[in-house]
Amino acid sequence: MTRAAEFLALHRPGDPLLMPNPRDGGSAKCLVALGFEALATTSGGFALTLGRDDGQVSREEALAHSAAVAAAVPVPVNADLEDGFGRSPEEVAATMRLVPATGVAGCSLEDWSGDAILETPLAVERVRAAREALGEEVALVARAENYLRGRPDLDDTIARLVAYQEAGADVLYAPFVTSPDDLRAILASIEAPLNALLRPDGPSVRELADLGVARVSVGAAFTYAAYGTLTALAADLRHDGRQTFFDQVGTGRDLTARALAP
Repeated sequence: MTRAAEFLALHRPGDPLLMPNPRDGGSAKCLVALGFEALATTSGGFALTLGRDDGQVSREEALAHSAAVAAAVPVPVNADLEDGFGRSPEEVAATMRLVPATGVAGCSLEDWSGDAILETPLAVERVRAAREALGEEVALVARAENYLRGRPDLDDTIARLVAYQEAGADVLYAPFVTSPDDLRAILASIEAPLNALLRPDGPSVRELADLGVARVSVGAAFTYAAYGTLTALAADLRHDGRQTFFDQVGTGRDLTARALAP
């Protein structure tokens, strides 16, 4: 089986693949040690490791990061490649031709580029170009960014996802769709597996499974949660509250020792 086929076999409607998003090789190893079957990079989380905001990473940096995470773990990795680092189908294809060499099993492509949602015909051509450029080793995830970008248009989102599926996308994704009714409408309209982003105002993992979602990811949430813990520990240190601080250190040390054990 190809890397893509093995990865896609983990996408089970009703029994979704839980695919967290590490920010580097170390956190990737830890998540595998905790039992996860596949991982995905996060553009926002990776950018923070460089002291930058999301969207400020170059194509070369994103590909090198994806390769490093894929090399760190024995499970499939999906690469967050944002808008494909170009607006035109040709630019997207140029990026995607470089992806198989990174060792990832999948990659995602957004229909948002240059601070705007792309017109559907152009977005579809970009998906088609990406699919052709990736070959058979890498699965393609096509993202409809409407809800994430403040345009909660369900009809347009469904139309886009259907068109992306027809253009060759292996997995479909509409981040920030949280209404169970909206998710049901999407699932009733597509055949490809659907990824859902876990949100505090949305369905739980069990509820997403019951709806028929095939994959659940968390985006940069784990990274931001880590910075939330850092904030709490820093406050604890300032107030000399050693007990909570060292409890957290011990838990992390135990996990990393297990993750890095030969």
